[in-house]
Amino acid sequence: MNINIKLINSIAIMPTRGSTDAAGYDLYTYESGDINPNETVKFHTGISMEIPKGFVGLVFARSGLGINHGIVPSNCVGVIDSDYRGEIMVALHNHSNETYSVKENERVAQIVIVPFLSVEFKKVTELTNTERGVRGFGSTGKK
Repeated sequence: MNINIKLINSIAIMPTRGSTDAAGYDLYTYESGDINPNETVKFHTGISMEIPKGFVGLVFARSGLGINHGIVPSNCVGVIDSDYRGEIMVALHNHSNETYSVKENERVAQIVIVPFLSVEFKKVTELTNTERGVRGFGSTGKK
């Protein structure tokens, strides 16, 4: 599948994969800046995408930034709809107790392009019964 990408400025970097079988494509920022503890800062990627209809771009944390530095997208998972043509930005939140310095051309997140189902919600008065039923958080695996 080909996805059209527009570089909004001359220093933007095209998304890359770390390995042939990687699902996520790394997103880079052309900016540098500090993220203080418990602070959220938006970073520009300098790119916009033409995601095909029936697909969505999901923006996830890079595991190294999240695990080693506590730096993750502030909305947990960003959603880039197929009809959006603006610049992709990543709002990063610092969950650590130390200031993190984002470097110019750093990989700040990853995007995964996935298909989705368009559904219509139907209001009903009852749902079908299941073995689990209405048991909530932590209920599976318990007898």
